[in-house]
Amino acid sequence: MKAEGSVRKAVLAYSGGLDTSVIIPWLRETYGCQVVAVIADVGQGEDLEAVRQKALASGAAAAHVVDIKEEFVREFAFAALRAGATYEGRYLLGTALARPAIARAQVAVALEVGADALVHGCTGKGNDQVRFELAYAALAPDLKVVAPWREWHLHSRQEEIAYAAAHGIPVPVTRERPYSVDRNLWHCSSEGGILEDPGMAPPADLYQYTTDPRLAPDTPEEVDVEFEEGVPTAVNGQRLGPVALVEALNRLGGRHGVGRVDMVENRLVGMKSRGVYETPGGTILQVAHHDLESITLDRDTLHFKMGVAQRYAELVYYGLWYTPLRQALDAFVASTQRTVSGTVRVRLFKGTCAAVARWSPHSLYRQDLATFEEGGDYRHADAGAFIRLFGLPAAVFARTNPHLVRQVRQPAGR
Repeated sequence: MKAEGSVRKAVLAYSGGLDTSVIIPWLRETYGCQVVAVIADVGQGEDLEAVRQKALASGAAAAHVVDIKEEFVREFAFAALRAGATYEGRYLLGTALARPAIARAQVAVALEVGADALVHGCTGKGNDQVRFELAYAALAPDLKVVAPWREWHLHSRQEEIAYAAAHGIPVPVTRERPYSVDRNLWHCSSEGGILEDPGMAPPADLYQYTTDPRLAPDTPEEVDVEFEEGVPTAVNGQRLGPVALVEALNRLGGRHGVGRVDMVENRLVGMKSRGVYETPGGTILQVAHHDLESITLDRDTLHFKMGVAQRYAELVYYGLWYTPLRQALDAFVASTQRTVSGTVRVRLFKGTCAAVARWSPHSLYRQDLATFEEGGDYRHADAGAFIRLFGLPAAVFARTNPHLVRQVRQPAGR
């Protein structure tokens, strides 16, 4: 049965996973259209030529592999890093950052081949459907959007597996391992299966990027990360491009079990969901960058930026990357990062990552001011007048409204 609305040529964001694997034959059966698959290389570490061949074997008229690793790291991941964006204090937004990058590559192919529809394989319960479709709206508002999960008769992953088997399409998901896994250069995320019970610990074989911290080396390892205006540029004195730098830190962090997060988060669509994330290199960078800001940003800017970081994380998580507000926040962040240059030494050990030393030519830390010894321009006698003026509003309120101020009670018996 053909769906309502004509589609002549559809461009699908294709991963070769369960959802997109069954979408190609479904689109052809439902819309009778040509399907062009776009495989975005965001560093997922797969044989993408094999993925491309699989798309063609599944019925795609054409399949394109687009390497966007460099722009994904430089324009998306590092932008969030500079902003300090962490969703709900824990999630470093690996999937959320990749979606607008993938959507941009998909739209570029769609415009090039003259497609009239954009297709994604996101479920009707997830955040990714919003992220893709808001990107489509910003980049190609005149193209039709097809979201199979909101249209088809397949209501579970088990039904998708059966559909794939009926069409002779191999998928990397089995009834014994029904996880939804998303991998890219920044992170690996896992959802579904046993993880849907927040009372169950993740199985040991779930993790793909990180060593079990209990099995990590018994000796700590120290790593120096260098930044220029908030952008990481070198590891242990070796200058590296964005992709090579993240790859190097992924290896170091992964070896020590750094970057694991098991959390229940608040999805944009209103429900809570449980996800397990591995972000080894990103965690090292986040710790180092935040620590470098502690000596290079003044107090008021640093505190204000913390609020901006939370809002920035929400925009990324909610799919609002291509918006004026996110661009405006980037302008603010860029201004704050002018002095965030220097080196931070972090120590990796048994799943932990901690900054232990930091240096910057723009450091605002002055030992002669911070020391408990005599010296510097600080005069202890000045503190008394400062405290009296700083506390003046509280004193005036207390004298004016004594009945509203909690009185000090004398201990019983005195």
